[in-house]
Amino acid sequence: MNAEIIAVGSELLTPQRQDTNSLYLTDQLNALGVEVVAKLIVGDDRARLAEAIRAALVRSEILILTGGLGPTEDDVTRDAVAQALGREQVFHQEICDAIEQRFRRRLRGAMPEINRRQAYVLTGAEVLPNPNGTAPGQWIASDGRVVMLLPGPPSEMRPMFHAECLPRLERVLPPQVIRTRFFRIANMPESTVDQLIAPVYTRYTNPVTTILAAAGDIQLHLRARSATAEEAERLLEEVAPQIEAILGERIYSRNGDPLEEVVGQRLRARAETVSVAESCTGGMLGERITSVAGSSDYFRGGFLVYTDRMKTELLGVSEALLREHTAVSEEAAREMARGARERTGSTWALSVTGIAGPGGGTEAAPVGTVIIGIAGPEGVATQRERLPGNRALVRTLATQVALDLLRLRLR
Repeated sequence: MNAEIIAVGSELLTPQRQDTNSLYLTDQLNALGVEVVAKLIVGDDRARLAEAIRAALVRSEILILTGGLGPTEDDVTRDAVAQALGREQVFHQEICDAIEQRFRRRLRGAMPEINRRQAYVLTGAEVLPNPNGTAPGQWIASDGRVVMLLPGPPSEMRPMFHAECLPRLERVLPPQVIRTRFFRIANMPESTVDQLIAPVYTRYTNPVTTILAAAGDIQLHLRARSATAEEAERLLEEVAPQIEAILGERIYSRNGDPLEEVVGQRLRARAETVSVAESCTGGMLGERITSVAGSSDYFRGGFLVYTDRMKTELLGVSEALLREHTAVSEEAAREMARGARERTGSTWALSVTGIAGPGGGTEAAPVGTVIIGIAGPEGVATQRERLPGNRALVRTLATQVALDLLRLRLR
């Protein structure tokens, strides 16, 4: 069985509000083996919402609507569902009484007349109690389809789904589970990854393969759905090893951990430490390393040497070297890394120097030129990169290259 989610509310179509309910619901549904195949945000328009509901029920067996169950005229979910399903709405006095009692008990006042709208229930629907708010939910099962009407506030929606909807779903769902494999790859273009592994994954419809791209980071998801966990794992075992064999050491994580956490785990396992010397990244590399809880076990510290003077005074990079080769050079990166390692006593040191832009580029070192230095027990090496994008992207990619360079040294 597949599911769709419709978040209702014109406010969710503005930059000020986000639909977070669908993330929670997707996680809960996936745990039951239900694939969420579509998500939609619809404003407070009865006709448009009714049209979206009808279309969703043609495609999927489960439809969840969140929001639009309040007492005001712009709360249109009940009306739109009734219109889409061709059902009447019936007033329930006991629901109205419960809402009124809540007002007297919690809000110390009389219930406004408009709250009576929340006591209307579609014919054939089961009422889902809402101990955390005034809007009850509704569960409608008909013709092999399930429609859930849930309140919008997460503090009301989540408890209601957990207490009322999950048990009902477990009773009606066929046996099905979803199992996943999750690979992360650093510093490879999405198209290159796809070109390498497409001959494998395109032969299979189950598991389904998804490739997601971020700055210097590719996430590869394999999702298998079957009646049993054993069968789903068998399907994954047929595909995943083939992809691993192709990508090899390019895969840095198999459980979703970010690169800085993987590097930290390797340093801790080897009882080794690292320090950093940063110019163009302005502290971003050190921030990534220390964003991991427990990083004090292996991170010694860093130097933010944005000017030539600071490179000389704090790291010992000679003025003559900087005059001859400039700060954006392999020679400078090498000395920065060596100086950071010597001054902190760390096992490893990473340095970053470059031109993030938008100005400052030269013919020898155009904008996007970044040089990473790495000092370790076996000496000092550098890696020169020409990174694409604006200033923010160049700086982000530089930290990704530096961390992956250290990861490969620690393998």
